[in-house]
Amino acid sequence: MDLAQIKAFIDAMASSDLAELEASKDGWTLRLVRNGARSESASSVAAPDRSPSRPNAPIEATPAAPEICAPLSGIVYLRPGPDQPPYVEVGQAIKAGMAVCVIEAMKTFIEIRAERDGIVEAILVAPGTLVDAGQPLMRTV
Repeated sequence: MDLAQIKAFIDAMASSDLAELEASKDGWTLRLVRNGARSESASSVAAPDRSPSRPNAPIEATPAAPEICAPLSGIVYLRPGPDQPPYVEVGQAIKAGMAVCVIEAMKTFIEIRAERDGIVEAILVAPGTLVDAGQPLMRTV
C-alpha cells in the first residue's frame, strides 16, 4: 500500500459519513476510525424538560464546538518546515479543504485538512508530539 492509496482512503472517508474503513493489500492492513465527534454530539444533547409546567417544551441542545481530529496515530507538525510559518494560527479563518497540519506516520507525511469553513479557536496539541487516531488537534468555531 503506497502513500497515494492511503491519502485516497483518508480523503474518501473525510468526504463521507463512514465511521470506519479497513483495507488490506499485500499483507498490510489500514484501518481508519472516525473520531467519535458524531456520537459525542449526539450524547451531549440535553434531555428535554418535561416538567408539568412545560409538558410539550421543545428539545434544545447546544452542539459542541467542531474539532479537527487526527485520522491516524503519528507525530503532529504544525509547520511545513522549521523555518516556515505555521499552517494555521489561533483566530485564523480557515476554508474547507485547507491544510491545517501534517501527521507523520511510518515515515509518511499526511496532510490534515479542514472539513468545513471556520475560525481556529484553539490548537490542542504541541508540535512534535505523538497523537492518537481520533485525538482532537484543533477546535474551530
